[in-house]
Amino acid sequence: MITIKKTSNPVKGSNLAIICEKFKNKPTYHFDNSVTEYITKQLSDPDKKFVSLNHLGQLIYVIIIDPKKDINKTHEGLRKNGSSITDAINGTKGKHLTVINETAKSSHSLALAEGLALGNYQFIKHKPSAKKGANTFESVSIIDSRLKDEQISKLNIVVDATIKARNLVNEPVNILNAQGLADAFKDFGKSAGFKVEVYNKAKITQLKMGGLLSVNAGSVDEPTFTIMEYKPKNARNKKPYVLVGKGVVYDTGGLSLKPTPNSMDSMKCDMAGAAAVGATMYAIAKAKLNVHVVGLVPATDNRPGFNAFAPGDIITMMDGSTVEMLNSDAEGRMILADALHFAKKYEPELTIDLATLTGAAAAAIGQYGIVSMGTAAERHTNRLKDSGHRVHERLAEFPFWEEYDELMKSDIADQKNIGGPYGGAITAGKFLVKFTNYPYYHLDIAGPAFIAGKDAYRTKGATGVGVRLLFDFFSNLYK
Repeated sequence: MITIKKTSNPVKGSNLAIICEKFKNKPTYHFDNSVTEYITKQLSDPDKKFVSLNHLGQLIYVIIIDPKKDINKTHEGLRKNGSSITDAINGTKGKHLTVINETAKSSHSLALAEGLALGNYQFIKHKPSAKKGANTFESVSIIDSRLKDEQISKLNIVVDATIKARNLVNEPVNILNAQGLADAFKDFGKSAGFKVEVYNKAKITQLKMGGLLSVNAGSVDEPTFTIMEYKPKNARNKKPYVLVGKGVVYDTGGLSLKPTPNSMDSMKCDMAGAAAVGATMYAIAKAKLNVHVVGLVPATDNRPGFNAFAPGDIITMMDGSTVEMLNSDAEGRMILADALHFAKKYEPELTIDLATLTGAAAAAIGQYGIVSMGTAAERHTNRLKDSGHRVHERLAEFPFWEEYDELMKSDIADQKNIGGPYGGAITAGKFLVKFTNYPYYHLDIAGPAFIAGKDAYRTKGATGVGVRLLFDFFSNLYK
């Protein structure tokens, strides 16, 4: 992982990135006339906002900021610039970069550094042949008098947490099953300083978590239910915030086997919501935020073996209600329902779940945002949306009209686990809300959680979506 730190002066000849509103050469840059003339000539084009050159092995970048442009769009542009710079530095086997921010906003430095660091991510631990081509980029030094040490610390933490989430999601199920996921959360707790308790199958059975047990019935591996809690002495909230993450470590679709060619290839990613919750707990505790947060993760794989639950089965959930299971590929909502009922014991200020829940969400908005809906108050949803714009993990809020409830009615049980061909993302949310009695917000991350190709600093495969969103939300909660 790239280390981000502050410094006072650039090392002569080191790779350099300058953020400014208008370029003006300075002695501290150590540029000779040819470099200055090249940059000036390139920027004579008013549409040119990014200049790059390799001068005798030194990579030099000038990024022009338009102060009139929307700040969130500027920051996202800087993150993407950072990813491009990272690729170039690794291409030349470089190790270091100095960033000089000549603007009045330290947030510009942070955005560029975030893109640099996240764009450097690789998942090659299982590919010995790739070790020779491993990224060489090691550190970013920032010259910015307005930048505070706390800002640098938080950035390093959230980058680390996002990478931890990516690593979990990229692991295949033969390396990371439900127990392995719970063990990873235990490690997070030890490292960052929060409590972790893991329920085994016997305890889950005792609690009558019928949704989780039914999904697990087709697997040889036992399920887990992980409870994480961070409660600092100076917590500002009287009631905890509860995060719930879908932890399906691999999804075949069960007996409703996924029919689409290659659709199972990436199903190791079906625990991306769980990874986001665990990594967010890590980041909150590591940064010592003054907020009480609980994380809940029900985890299992979904297989068609043994006594796998079958379409038409009636499942009794933890809350005592019954579900007519008509599609075993709609399994995520079954395990989340038990977790949402379990969350009632905390009388939460707000519960947020994250899940790669529906293909309908991905089909609706692609990989460009998160489908959201729920019963939370506007003061919470507006803050979440603001955080989404700041970190570019934007929320697309879907309607939650009562008419959708009709689609979930069953003739022989309290409700069905699918609502038919229309409004699939919404009916999934409607299923889940029945297990809540508190302010609730549902985040369907099926689109952006795992991507087929590199998208700037969102590298191919797991993106770690949700971690930066929630960390920003909690960091700004009481400002």
